[in-house]
Amino acid sequence: MPIVVNLDVMLARRKMRSRELAEHVGITEQNISLLKSGKVRGVRFDTLARICEVLQCQPGDLLEYRPGPEDHLPEEGA
Repeated sequence: MPIVVNLDVMLARRKMRSRELAEHVGITEQNISLLKSGKVRGVRFDTLARICEVLQCQPGDLLEYRPGPEDHLPEEGA
């Protein structure tokens, strides 16, 4: 998957534990763990907004696009 979740990095920068973030955001610690590991297929915008509010960051601080060779779009006309 070319989308990498950097939630663990932001938690470390803010010196916050997953449990504390889960309480502030209103989701389970297990869901925070799944998000950190990148094992989710999506995240609701309202959840992302609450995470950003609590961590005082932007969505781009949490999500990163790292394409692999199989992720490149075919050239136009190919």
